[in-house]
Amino acid sequence: MGDNSKTQYYNNWWKRDMSPKLSRNTETITFSLPPEMAQHLREVVKEEERTVSELLREAIRLYMEEREWRRLERLERLRSRQHSSTDARAKEG
Repeated sequence: MGDNSKTQYYNNWWKRDMSPKLSRNTETITFSLPPEMAQHLREVVKEEERTVSELLREAIRLYMEEREWRRLERLERLRSRQHSSTDARAKEG
């Protein structure tokens, strides 16, 4: 597979299997970026042949997943500390 056809294959695969499934109802959100970041975003959009919306949805989804993972890790550490404290008190008593 040539580089161009390989790129096209992966782009099609992404759009078919990995792109978020959206309902017809969407909400438009406007925000600002520093010029350098906006330029970098435009470059990535062109390289990946995706829309700005697709990239931003993916970035936000990944951020939310990571945020939830960190929340669960903190909760597990807290439970572990509480369990350790309970065990220590039980041994003392």
